[in-house]
Amino acid sequence: MDTFLLSLTVLLAGGLFALLTYRLFSLMKAGYIAITAVGCLIGLYAIATPLQGGEIVTFSKSWLHLFTLSFSVDPLSAFFLIPIFVVCPLAVIYSFGYMDHPEQRGRVGVSFFFCTLLIISMVLVATADNIISFVLVWECMSLSSFLLVLFEYQEKSVRKAGYIYFIFTQAGALFIFAAMALAYSHTGTFDFASFSGIPDHIKIVVFFLALVGFGSKAGIFPLHMWLPYAHPAAPSNISAIMSGVMIKMGIYGILRLYVLLDAPELIFGQTVLILGIISGILGVVYANGKQDIKILLAYCSVENIGIILIGAGVGMIGLASGNMVMASFGFAGSLLHVINHSIFKSLLFLGAGAVLHKTGLRDINQLGGLLKKMPTTGRTFLTGSISISGLPPFNGFISEFLIYYGAFHGITLNGSSYIFVVLAILSLAIIGGLAGSCFTKVVGIAFLGEPRSEKAAQATEVGMMTVPMVLLAALCLIIGIFPAPFVELAFWGLASFKALVPVGVEEISVVTANLALAARLILALFALVLILRKVLYLRKDIARGPTWGCGFTQPTVRMQYTGTSYAMSIVDFFRPFILIRTKYSGINRIFPGRTTYETRVDDISEVALVDRIVTPLLYLIGKFRWIQHGHIQLYIGYIVVTIIALLLFI
Repeated sequence: MDTFLLSLTVLLAGGLFALLTYRLFSLMKAGYIAITAVGCLIGLYAIATPLQGGEIVTFSKSWLHLFTLSFSVDPLSAFFLIPIFVVCPLAVIYSFGYMDHPEQRGRVGVSFFFCTLLIISMVLVATADNIISFVLVWECMSLSSFLLVLFEYQEKSVRKAGYIYFIFTQAGALFIFAAMALAYSHTGTFDFASFSGIPDHIKIVVFFLALVGFGSKAGIFPLHMWLPYAHPAAPSNISAIMSGVMIKMGIYGILRLYVLLDAPELIFGQTVLILGIISGILGVVYANGKQDIKILLAYCSVENIGIILIGAGVGMIGLASGNMVMASFGFAGSLLHVINHSIFKSLLFLGAGAVLHKTGLRDINQLGGLLKKMPTTGRTFLTGSISISGLPPFNGFISEFLIYYGAFHGITLNGSSYIFVVLAILSLAIIGGLAGSCFTKVVGIAFLGEPRSEKAAQATEVGMMTVPMVLLAALCLIIGIFPAPFVELAFWGLASFKALVPVGVEEISVVTANLALAARLILALFALVLILRKVLYLRKDIARGPTWGCGFTQPTVRMQYTGTSYAMSIVDFFRPFILIRTKYSGINRIFPGRTTYETRVDDISEVALVDRIVTPLLYLIGKFRWIQHGHIQLYIGYIVVTIIALLLFI
């Protein structure tokens, strides 16, 4: 435990260093990055033993002489600490070039400090071992991330995004606290270990209360509405941490509570699976309909949380049905996708940040031709796009295949479980196809073709900011080609599932060997095509020219596909669940003037929330404005009446 505490101490020292040296801008950034990287490396070393099933690391300390703060690192905790200690230092390294405004040195220093608090609080969330510890560090995580979203607080849209995130995170926390309070009322102790002794009917209520709270943090549909606001508002390095790492704390909460309750109820798996299917499909459909690259990536986070939940749901159904192969591979695929998503989604947000940094644009319809202007950014973004689409030979394919493998082993189940397994398989296939469509749109419109604006035409590469992106892209490929150690890592994380009897090492080895062989064959075929292309064009002069204009003698950039036109036929297919708003001025004269056509895809859950809950509530509250009249005497009267009413009630 000493090494683990040393890691947290070093991380905290890095945040304090940034606050104390903010006047020396370059020194502050370099020192903060170095200290944070060292702290994360120490953390990775500290979790190696508990991750492999060794001794569980524990730590406890009395707080205010009333409560005990208790933390422990078991295999599941250690597994969720991996993306924290891997992605966060890379995002911090990226910030050296991204946060390059010396006139904002004070704001950058404060941002670095709160980033440190976010990292530490996420580590402690994943290791909290009782109710008090968990609630305390969960709120620290929520508040520090809220303050990081408000980096550009002078912008009205950023403040709005921050308020929306704050409301959702606190509303979710209320459900989590209600679940914890209900558990405490039946155990009389704050220790998590006592949760297994709760009556079975209370366990169901506790699980579903917590599912709402953790689901809000994870971005489960329809509790995802803060993501499309918070991710675009936050700096891109923070977006990478929030999307790649922080929302996984919601997934951790769901799995941890499932383990603590020790109640493999079929209803748990069915509910989680259905939520995963809805989140996965609608998340990627909305991503297809969005043109703001960071909003698009936010909806892709909803999609991938859906995939993680599908894997977890498959595992829970397998465990409830006694099908251990189905359960093992479902949970393992879910856990591995936690790491994979943290890698390729962080890569994509860093790539989007590089584009924003050089062009100032987030609308893909104003970009184009960036692969020539920003080759490293373009290639790494392409790597992340293939990975998130679940295609070999990259990492997304490996984790999704494990979920498929577990689901296909559930085909032998009977009754409703069979139906749920079939739905899981079909939904994974639909999600994969829609994700491919979404990212061919992004890459094709933003990085290929001709620049659609002057800012895109003048873009240049981002220099050292590409280093973390290259490392993340390399990880995507390494996991895809050499999946065995990473799949084994996911199965190590399953050691915390007491009711699970893991499958034999032989079956895991066969699956990973076949996956590795397939990935290497695809990579070899791709390399062969590149070599043949080089040989064929070796003695030919290669001329550079504009993108082919489809036969037009004077093509313009306005003739290129827009993101809306490319994806609208797909989005329109899901119209019952998608709200499409169209504004068309029309042609009313023989010699018409300027004609406009605008199509916007709105989130149906957000519209329903605003129209059916928020607007009526504001109207009702407005009827009571007469109470706020400015007379202090009456305010004192309100207080006296309230106190008397409370005394009578008590």
